[in-house]
Amino acid sequence: MATSYQKFTLGETITPEQQHFFNQHGFIHFTNFIKPETVADIIEASEQVQENWITNKVEKVNGVPVKYGKDLNGSPIVQRFAFINQHHPTLNEFTNDPRFNTLLNLIGDGARLGTDEKDGMVFNHYVNGPESSFTKMGWHTDGLRDIFHGSRLNPMLNVGIHLSTLKSENGGLRILPGTHQQNLYQMLFRKKYFLDHDTDENEVAITPTAGDLTIHDGRLWHRVAQSTVIGEESRRRVIYIPIIAGKYEPKTADSPTAFYQRFAGIVK
Repeated sequence: MATSYQKFTLGETITPEQQHFFNQHGFIHFTNFIKPETVADIIEASEQVQENWITNKVEKVNGVPVKYGKDLNGSPIVQRFAFINQHHPTLNEFTNDPRFNTLLNLIGDGARLGTDEKDGMVFNHYVNGPESSFTKMGWHTDGLRDIFHGSRLNPMLNVGIHLSTLKSENGGLRILPGTHQQNLYQMLFRKKYFLDHDTDENEVAITPTAGDLTIHDGRLWHRVAQSTVIGEESRRRVIYIPIIAGKYEPKTADSPTAFYQRFAGIVK
C-alpha cells in the first residue's frame, strides 16, 4: 500500500500539471484549503446540527437516512449527516467559497456543486470505540447510484474537505488510482460493493492534514479503512460535496429513499 504521492496547492486556476495528474490517476490532493479556525467552526456547526437532530429524532433528510451511533462515552452522536449544508448557516456559507468554482474546471462546461442533489454536503464522523456503528466502508464507486436510478453515467467528482489529521494507521480513504478509466463491467463487478473490505496491493492511502482538500472521480474504486487505533485517537471527520454535470436533479423533503440507501446497515 502506497502512502506517498504528489500533493498540490490550489491557486486561481487548475494548472496543466494538476489536470494531467487528475486525468491520469482519478484523484488529486490539495493542501491547506482551509485554516484551523475554519475547521473548528465547521465542527462546531456540525455539533449544533447533531444536537438538533438528536433532540428532534430526525430519521431522514430529503429521503436520505441519518446514521446514528454512540460516542466513546456512550452518548448518541450522528455519524453520517446528509444535506448538512441546509441545516446551518456556517455550512451553507462555506459552499459559496469561490474556490469551488475553480474545481469545477476539472470536469468542464456544465459542472456545478451539488449542494441540493445526490446527498448534498455529507458530514462523516468516524470513531473506533466499543459501541461504534460507523468505523469503515467497503469498496465501492460513487457512480453506481446513477445506474440504480436507471440513468446514464454522468460525470461526478467527490470533493472531500478533511477536518482531521491522519496517518495510515488512522484508517480513512483508500483509492485504486486509474480505475476511473475502467469499463462498465469492471465498475460493476471488480469487487463486491460495500462487502469487500480487503486491502488491495494497488491501493493508495490518503493521508491528509486537517484543512486539506481531496477530489476523486466518482468512477474510481475506493473504500474507507477502519482505524487500527481505538479511542480518541481514532476520531476523524470529513465533509464530502459532489461536483456534478448532467441533468439537474434536486432533492426535497418529499424525495423517496433510494434503493441502494436501504443497505446502509451493512456499513459498520
